[in-house]
Amino acid sequence: MGAGKISGIYLENAAIFDDVEVIACADLLVERAEEQAREHGVPKACSPEELLADLEVEIVLNLTVPAVHAEVSLAALASGKHVYTEKPLAVSREDGLRMLKVAAERGLRIGCAPDTFLGGGLQTCRKVMDEGIIGEPVASTAVMMTHGPEDWHPNPDFFYQPGAGPMFDMGPYYLTALATLLGPVRRVTGSARVTFPERQITSRPLAGTTITVNTPTHVAGVMDFEGGAVGTLVTSFDVWSEEHSRIDIHGAEGTLSIPDPNTFDGPVRLWRSGDETWTDVPLTHPYTGNSRGLGLADMAQAIRSGRRHRAGGELGGHVLDVIHAFLDSSESGRHVEVRSTFERPEPLPAGSPAGVFGGIS
Repeated sequence: MGAGKISGIYLENAAIFDDVEVIACADLLVERAEEQAREHGVPKACSPEELLADLEVEIVLNLTVPAVHAEVSLAALASGKHVYTEKPLAVSREDGLRMLKVAAERGLRIGCAPDTFLGGGLQTCRKVMDEGIIGEPVASTAVMMTHGPEDWHPNPDFFYQPGAGPMFDMGPYYLTALATLLGPVRRVTGSARVTFPERQITSRPLAGTTITVNTPTHVAGVMDFEGGAVGTLVTSFDVWSEEHSRIDIHGAEGTLSIPDPNTFDGPVRLWRSGDETWTDVPLTHPYTGNSRGLGLADMAQAIRSGRRHRAGGELGGHVLDVIHAFLDSSESGRHVEVRSTFERPEPLPAGSPAGVFGGIS
């Protein structure tokens, strides 16, 4: 559901994962769905209403813009279908909670991107953490700073509306990585601002168009994790330099440098107590290419087997809750308690992916 820019990689990878078969592609602009269907060999292109009425469809992959994630997902659940949605789970906490409640009542599942934490890079980090190589986690630092997407995205206006901005758009990659490595967040404090009230698009086809900014574009905050670690996170569309580190986790016995959580690859680096430089950690897990759809494939297999899927709705809901807590803290000038929680997903087995999802690496 939704045949925009991000749909291409999902459709490309769906042809590789053994557990997913794409049988229909829908969009409000049916001609756009038809174009994607032709390019990727999807049997049917249709309207959203036709897709929801199709009895063969078991999971709706929701790739619509964030503002309608909840509306589309709730409609899919009402039609008796499981949902896997792009991040964020929803724009508002209330809609996210409603989605989880409806799914539970109907015996359906919700999955939520990002699934990059299942890639070879972050799964290697998970193995290092689980083996206690850096000792008790003490702190984490995470930075995502760019000057925004208006110089490359064909239609970037939505990035500057409620439910987007750097924290809603990129924050889920960083928060999901940190949450799966360190566990749930207990409370946050944050500050947010809008630096440029208007942005000019320089990408095609809308070059020269002006965007009115209606959401914070620089958000910085501190997180207290339930396990005791203290984390900092900065997300920004307001800086000109983009040469910034990504994520470091600092333990009592060393520091682990985390790869870009918007990717599936490394590098993973380790600096242990007594070392004088970084050591590269060989990746222990597969899925190091652009494997978007890995979480969907895992969810499909989990539905058949009855186990928990890894990129779950509760994890997506917790990330959404933390994002709102940053903004609430900025408005109120106080710490904000995070009420939601989740059960950390099981790590992927190391080595060969055979018998897990299929054949992409």
